Amino acid sequence: MDSPFITEAHRIYLPGKTWKPLAEITFEQVAPNTYDISHTFVDASLRGQGIAHALVQAALKHLTWQGFSVTASCPYAKKHLKS
Repeated sequence: MDSPFITEAHRIYLPGKTWKPLAEITFEQVAPNTYDISHTFVDASLRGQGIAHALVQAALKHLTWQGFSVTASCPYAKKHLKS
């Protein structure tokens, strides 16, 4: 099954009908081999459906597949990295 998310250089998002995404996770390179997940957003209309968790998993898969380590300054992502 294809993912509904779109992956770009520093974010993965679920597009909305306007320019604003319905859900998004952003990450930035903080060291040569490390990315930091800095922000996770899910529109109120989609909360409680596991979208944020799916975004964290997609970001982890995307970044670790490329050989990067991942940290998180985003509280939501940080919680999931520890579990």
